[in-house]
Amino acid sequence: MPGIIRTVLIFSCLTTSLVASTNELEEIIVTADASVLNNRANIGSNTAIDEDTIELTRANHVHEALVRVPGVWVSRGSGHEHLTSIRSGILAGPGACGAFLFLENGIPVRPAGFCNVNNLFEVNTEQASSIEVMRGPASALYGGNALHGVINSVSLNQFDGRTLSVEAGPHGYSQVRTRIGGESFQLAANGTQSDGYRANTGYGQQKLNASWSTNSGKWDSIHVISLTNLNQETGGYVKGYRAYEDSDLRKTNPNPEAYRDAWSFRGSSHWRQNSENGELNLTPYIRRSGMAFFQHFLPGQPLERNEQTSAGLIAKILRSNDNLEWAAGVHIEWLDGALSQRQSLPTSGSAYLVATRPMGTHYDFELDSFMAAVFYDATISLTDTVNLIGSVRLERLGYDYDNLHLNGNTKDDGSNCGFGGCLYTRPADRDDDFTDVAGRIGLNFNLSESNTAYVVGGVGFRPPQATELYRLQSGQSIANLDSEELNSFEIGIKGVRQKVSYDLALYAENTENLIFRDSEGFNVSAGKTKSKGVEFDVKWNLTESQILSITGSYAKHEYDFTRDASRGEKIVSGNEVDTAPQWLGSVHWLSQYQSLKSEIELSHIGSHAINAANTASYGGHTLLHWRGNYSINERLQIFSRLLNILDKDYADRADYAFGSYRYFPGLPRQFHVGFELLFD
Repeated sequence: MPGIIRTVLIFSCLTTSLVASTNELEEIIVTADASVLNNRANIGSNTAIDEDTIELTRANHVHEALVRVPGVWVSRGSGHEHLTSIRSGILAGPGACGAFLFLENGIPVRPAGFCNVNNLFEVNTEQASSIEVMRGPASALYGGNALHGVINSVSLNQFDGRTLSVEAGPHGYSQVRTRIGGESFQLAANGTQSDGYRANTGYGQQKLNASWSTNSGKWDSIHVISLTNLNQETGGYVKGYRAYEDSDLRKTNPNPEAYRDAWSFRGSSHWRQNSENGELNLTPYIRRSGMAFFQHFLPGQPLERNEQTSAGLIAKILRSNDNLEWAAGVHIEWLDGALSQRQSLPTSGSAYLVATRPMGTHYDFELDSFMAAVFYDATISLTDTVNLIGSVRLERLGYDYDNLHLNGNTKDDGSNCGFGGCLYTRPADRDDDFTDVAGRIGLNFNLSESNTAYVVGGVGFRPPQATELYRLQSGQSIANLDSEELNSFEIGIKGVRQKVSYDLALYAENTENLIFRDSEGFNVSAGKTKSKGVEFDVKWNLTESQILSITGSYAKHEYDFTRDASRGEKIVSGNEVDTAPQWLGSVHWLSQYQSLKSEIELSHIGSHAINAANTASYGGHTLLHWRGNYSINERLQIFSRLLNILDKDYADRADYAFGSYRYFPGLPRQFHVGFELLFD
């Protein structure tokens, strides 16, 4: 992991200088709460997966944990790759990752404009104390990219002692985890190895979180470091209608040479100082990441390399009195990034592809960006039972793009490609700025001590990502894009009645300025979608030892415009948004008898279109799993998992492109077993 030591030193200097510059502040305080759901302004649909559930699930891929959240589908790709859906289709475009905001301890995992569609493999969700999901636009609270929702991983709750766990499974799978904790220091680390079910799809991954707390005068602080590393052989699609059902074909990998190597570092400090009527939060952070990715799905299979260094500061003041609670603050962030794409082997296929995808450098650019935002939210007690809640955020993001290669869509030597030009374009140096405003307003009704209802409307946004602006795919010299915008209205009710806890929400959303690729291969922002749906989450304590949980959603996601799109598809208003199932759901039956904890899970993905023209579809699937933990004594626990009990043939991801059905086959029946030791 190059540059890690230097980055750690920079982070240490940053936090030290911050303390020196703020010692004079007195009276006010800051919270170091890493949760986003404890924010009173966070009205609307949200779900928290607690530590006990995370521990029982022992997910080797984040989608196994998030299947418990209504309206959310994280599809599994090869190894630890994934694509996300929150009240939307699976978004897989070059900048589509900007539609979701991934946080760790309340801080964005990646800088604005430089997202990664697989961001969650850079987070230690395996050992999180909770995984929080906000559904719907949250830009008013957390800024750009929180268009459809937010996923926040909260790490390292208080733990005293030492643990070691070892797990083994099929296809060479093994994982080792450890926790070390004391009064002021916490550490969690894990390493995973697998040969992969399919040929040449093995991976090795390591993750570490460490935190320590300090006290300096009137300041309390918590400092967190996160490290991840992934070395992965990447599997390609199997092709052909329902190819995932072929017992031999599903194990093959048409791209055995493909790989993804990625690493990341994040450091943050959470400083707080208290007063009688409020608090002050100061959170400086620094991030570095890098990746080499062999793009097996593109003609010519070029190699992408990207890296980024970024730093930021979130400062927030909180105040309260009898009828009013408010928070105001600023968020600034700086990025220095780079991306290159080079092809080392000749393109195979048609004469058109051979001529338009030559060997050599396709892209090579550096990018500086600066983001500054101001925000304010308030909760006003109108009566003893009714609260008015509002939030607003003004954010400006500026890019400084520097092309390090030839402008245009030429070969390395400046000569032209055949058939009208290369299938890539390098724009000339330029600056771009985006200014966006997001707001939320709602009413919260306290029906009783344990039951509430709410109504909320909001606007979210996500600015165009660097890859959409500067990684053009045809003869488009400039991508004049606007920020995507989502308008949402939602009503809901949640609470506890006797032995039943419940959460019900109905919503309607409209997206404008949707960025997509048109029939000429140009990146444009002329699309629209509309969605409406219902989500529910019910937990029933059947007895003291048995709990039944049911989550689900029904939604309709439609295109609201007509336009010829890339690959000869035509988007027609009223068509289903592709990869957006109407039905999603799961059932969990948890039983606990003395030292034995057992859970049965039934998860369902409904049928859905897999291309924008709605001419191809996937039938969906339902899977059955079992998990169990048995405590032999206070120090030793045995755990096991039996996944896909019925050995069902299914696809983790289905797609239709270039005239062919394409699938990532799902894993067959598999049994995992392990143990965990607790030390003093």
